[in-house]
Amino acid sequence: MNDYTIASSSAGRIRVEDKRIINSNADVNQLVPFKYKWAWEKYISACANHWMPQEVNMSADISLWKNPNGLTEDERLMVKRNLGFFTTADSLAANNIVLGTYRHITNPECRQYLLRQAFEEAIHTHAYQYIVESLGLDEGEIFNMYHEVSSIREKDEFLLPFIDTLTNPDFKTGTPETDRQLLRSLIVFACIMEGLFFYVGFVQILALGRQNKMTGAAEQYQYIMRDESMHLNFGVDVINQIKLENPHLWTSEFREEIRGLMQQGVELEYRYAEDTMPRGVLGMNASMFKEYLRFIANRRCQQIGLDMLYPGASNPFPWMAEIIDLKKEKNFFETRVTEYQTGGALSWD
Repeated sequence: MNDYTIASSSAGRIRVEDKRIINSNADVNQLVPFKYKWAWEKYISACANHWMPQEVNMSADISLWKNPNGLTEDERLMVKRNLGFFTTADSLAANNIVLGTYRHITNPECRQYLLRQAFEEAIHTHAYQYIVESLGLDEGEIFNMYHEVSSIREKDEFLLPFIDTLTNPDFKTGTPETDRQLLRSLIVFACIMEGLFFYVGFVQILALGRQNKMTGAAEQYQYIMRDESMHLNFGVDVINQIKLENPHLWTSEFREEIRGLMQQGVELEYRYAEDTMPRGVLGMNASMFKEYLRFIANRRCQQIGLDMLYPGASNPFPWMAEIIDLKKEKNFFETRVTEYQTGGALSWD
């Protein structure tokens, strides 16, 4: 059902009711009339939040990193392993969108947002490279960690089969089996990769920023997390719309399978937390992350209509919600950049 040839003139004008997220026979080149206004609104919001990494001043980070007493060895290990995961993760995300998801989504306003999302993944990869270059880190060491650090490699190996499903040029939707394969991969991508696997790293670098350390890197992570929150919300909306339009896919067996994948994701991310901070740092330790990941997993399950996996799990990092919701008129880290609506508006005090 992935035939995107231009419809003949005899097909008539597109009606809103003809549009569907997947397996639509409507012409994907006709953007309007909108059926899913939430997709277009997210596209507009994402464009308004445009930023570029080099607009963030890294001089304080560079000075701190070069100072032998600026960071502890545990803090340095945490930063490097953090970058080791993220330098690859957003490239995987971009490949998944461009080579996979975009082909199988048959709604033009959703595709418009996916194009913006793919560009944002490129910006995020750029940001991590900019941090690595600014700090003078060993690029070979950082960019090869997904091969050499087991907890990073295991997360990537978990994701790859689901990405391969969508990027396989022979994969086509249109049957209950293949539609369910697509839905499964979309859930893994949105709720586990972007909605769970990124959060240990976000907490770690943003915690440094709260202590006035690595403030340039933390500022970029703040912007990245804001982007990723929108990616997650868009993904959840797409998943729920597919469920609404295709209720036969959402069987009890499929729901249990998704719950099992979510549990597996929690365990993989917890191992990554242990690997990046083996002795605890910044008043945080791996056991706090176990609770946090269970709290996040509960949220993801509820967002797509599943029962909570870990009843009673609480959030040991309530300040994370403050950062996600923060308006950019006041910067959380009190760094020099005060606004990033457009690059031309950026200035340093």
